[in-house]
Amino acid sequence: MIDGATYVIDCGRSSTTQFARAGLRFDGLRSIFITHLHADHIADYYNYFLLAGSIPNQETRDALANPVSVFGPGPAGGLPEKFGGGQAPTVSAEDPTPGLAAFTEKCHDAFAYSSNVFLRDTGIRDIRTLVDVHEIAVPDVGASYTMTSPRMDPFPVMEDDHVAVTAVLVPHGPVFPSFAFRFDTAHGSVTFSGDTSYSDNLIALARGSDVLVHEAINVQGPNVSLPPAAMDHMLQSHVEVQKVGAIARAAGVRTLVLSHLSDFDEEPLDPVRWRKWIEPEFDGEIVIGDDLQRIPIPSSL
Repeated sequence: MIDGATYVIDCGRSSTTQFARAGLRFDGLRSIFITHLHADHIADYYNYFLLAGSIPNQETRDALANPVSVFGPGPAGGLPEKFGGGQAPTVSAEDPTPGLAAFTEKCHDAFAYSSNVFLRDTGIRDIRTLVDVHEIAVPDVGASYTMTSPRMDPFPVMEDDHVAVTAVLVPHGPVFPSFAFRFDTAHGSVTFSGDTSYSDNLIALARGSDVLVHEAINVQGPNVSLPPAAMDHMLQSHVEVQKVGAIARAAGVRTLVLSHLSDFDEEPLDPVRWRKWIEPEFDGEIVIGDDLQRIPIPSSL
């Protein structure tokens, strides 16, 4: 939230519910930024328009006030080989790698009956008028679904009267495009890693940020028993908590916030143990993220 305007980064399961529980208002939502198109980052995306865009909440009288700009990946352009070789089924073979624009259109189509009935018997707004999709154009750095994250400089995505947003590609296994985003405001700067393994692009994007929100996993310990394909995915797609402190230090950030947490040894994870893994590499403020947390951004002016 920046001076009353709200920006959402990814829309995982129950995102709209948690948005309301956090005390945020849908009529203040300016933009949504999607890092990549894995289901756990877009499961609740369409609900911002399907549910929050229709009839105002009876208690708060809240609903989307204006169309929301959405920024995210375009089509991948191809699929990776199956882990271990062999063939895998292909869903929607006629369009197996849709980008955010096609994904949104397919959601419109999938909910057509519900929308058409409500348009006629309750007078809701046409959902298609509430979402303004912008597929992020990737600079010509040789990136593709086979070269997902070549070295690159941060590039501009969007700027309005509250924030300037820049991005880079980050390596998230075979997923392409997968973005990290940086938000620069009059009050300070925040960088969101998205899902990523170690990335020099991310370090360059985050350099000097007041806050770095970075994903982290733990796959070390006696209770870890991931099958080979799952372990390969985790190590190719994420950063181990034992290594994330060095990333924050290299980027020179003031505060490290861990998000998108997975501990395959302990459930629930132990924040004290996670903090001890980070402290030898990073002497700034460390926050182990939790649901509905509010983290103020100190002014850098």
